[in-house]
Amino acid sequence: MTYPFVPPTPASAKRRKWPWIAGGAGVFVLLLCGIGAISAAGGGDGSDPVVPEEPAAAVATSPKKAAPKRATPGIGAPVKDGDFQFTVTGMKCGVAKVGNQYFGEKAQGQFCLVSVQVKNVGDEAQTLIDSVQKAFDAKGTEYSVDSGAAIYANEEQQVFFEDVNPGNTVRGKLVFDVPKGTKLTTLELHDSMFSGGVKVALK
Repeated sequence: MTYPFVPPTPASAKRRKWPWIAGGAGVFVLLLCGIGAISAAGGGDGSDPVVPEEPAAAVATSPKKAAPKRATPGIGAPVKDGDFQFTVTGMKCGVAKVGNQYFGEKAQGQFCLVSVQVKNVGDEAQTLIDSVQKAFDAKGTEYSVDSGAAIYANEEQQVFFEDVNPGNTVRGKLVFDVPKGTKLTTLELHDSMFSGGVKVALK
């Protein structure tokens, strides 16, 4: 029995197909990798890639400067409390006695005489009261006026417990009986016992 003749397939032709198959598979894999990388960069939803923001540089802010403390007015500077404008014109301490050779008062420690000028800047008469005025030393110790001694210190013109009419100016001495060696640094002046008062430096 005879069989039809079938020519053999050249081995070289079979071997030539494998490089094309392998190359196509490699290109396909590269395409898949490229698409995956693009999708990952784009967030996978077609939106623009999110770029992380760099932290903003801290803005240097200088601390707020405290408002300068207002200096307390001193001797010679007019100050106002209520209807009275006060001007302290001087101070003398170390006084042992006030009055004359016949009548007067001796200090327990020493008298400090504070000369003041008072003007009524209101629109009605106002009584000037020395007992509501105060003095302080550097430690903040408060001293009251010696009204009895003030009568002798103001022999020429009694101004305290007297009415001062609008526009008028009076002059007198506030008397403080303080321990020897005490240095008064501040005066607190009031137009009445209910006023807030105003401070004057005696340095």
